[in-house]
Amino acid sequence: MKDKIIQKLITEETKRQNNTLNLIASENSTSKDVREALASVFTNKYAEGYPGARYYGGNAVADKLEALTQARALTLFGLSPKKWSVNVQPYSGSPANLAVLLALVPAGEKIMGMSLAMGGHLTHGHKVSVTGKLWQQVPYGVNKKTERIDYEEVLEIARREQPRIIIAGATAYSRIVDFKKMRAIADAAHAYLMVDMSHFAGLVAGGVYPSPFAYADVVTTTVHKTLRGPRAALIFARKFEIRNPKSETNQKFKTRNSKPTIASAIDKAVFPGLQGGPHMNAITAVAVALKEAGSPTFKKYAAQIVKNTRALAGELARLNWRIISGGTDTHLFLMDTISQGVGGGEASDMLETAGIIVNKNTIPFDERKPTDPSGIRIGTAALTTRGMKEKEMKVIATLIDAVLKKKMKPAEAEKKIAMLCKKFPLR
Repeated sequence: MKDKIIQKLITEETKRQNNTLNLIASENSTSKDVREALASVFTNKYAEGYPGARYYGGNAVADKLEALTQARALTLFGLSPKKWSVNVQPYSGSPANLAVLLALVPAGEKIMGMSLAMGGHLTHGHKVSVTGKLWQQVPYGVNKKTERIDYEEVLEIARREQPRIIIAGATAYSRIVDFKKMRAIADAAHAYLMVDMSHFAGLVAGGVYPSPFAYADVVTTTVHKTLRGPRAALIFARKFEIRNPKSETNQKFKTRNSKPTIASAIDKAVFPGLQGGPHMNAITAVAVALKEAGSPTFKKYAAQIVKNTRALAGELARLNWRIISGGTDTHLFLMDTISQGVGGGEASDMLETAGIIVNKNTIPFDERKPTDPSGIRIGTAALTTRGMKEKEMKVIATLIDAVLKKKMKPAEAEKKIAMLCKKFPLR
């Protein structure tokens, strides 16, 4: 690279990633093939519009690429193209979620999503997000005793508030969401059911987390978390006619040949509603990641993620750290640090000094502010990509415990971590 300053920064970041333990639940490491696709000549192409209906010339190959990516996305999750459509153009998860709401919910009406403080995402209606400014969020959370979703309480809220759409899925919830119950709740409120599976999409693809597609009207996901792809997003939508959800239940709602459909409305919300030309280089990389996620080795990878997360959470619990909800079913979990006298922000900083990367995070019913919450969020997808297994998770738990309890100096822990990282280089 001629730009030596940028080359130096790339080298520095490569070294940082290689020599630290990445426990950020929303990050992963892509394959070389994904990165090669991302840097391909497709970055030069402006493809505003959709296949067969572009606003610029020279898109014959881009059309083939986008159609292939759509086909791979539907195949990966076992979906019929007669019943489902997928939009592969969203730049990331936040605009994808915004597009769904823009398409299906009139401004000012109610949307129901998990509270950010309980593990939900900003774009599920939090007040600081545009989704909370354009729509009224009806929040739901977890039971104070179990720290799990109380579906009876969610049903009560939905019946009382009558939201237009209910969003299932979260960013810091370690348990499996019961989509069948969420479907029944949506039907009781005559609402659409949207599932944001951004965090666990790779686990669904790998067969270790229940699929939401039998119950949802719309499913959104990012590609860069457990799917190990580039920073991009997908929106899956049933090919149902747009309706007023207040007037009929989802069971009565049948596919018809009239328009607009949920899928077509979402397509229009993405373009021209929110975006211009899609990032064709990112779509290229998405196609590669989707093919990788359909392989037998990926299924083993997804299963190992869950094993690793449970091993890490279990060992930390053995070392007297409180794990929110008592454990995990997925790639992540929340750990209460304040009960051991360490704030979440302080814990994150201490661990990073030693070479362990996590993020500070609120825990349910947190009394501390989000900028310095009571816990940290831990995920194992990136370390599993490097080939680490349960044995390494127990070692990592011991190091986390030693650093946070100041039983080991950060410099000493950093040396041990560097040795571990050397055994498991990045792909």
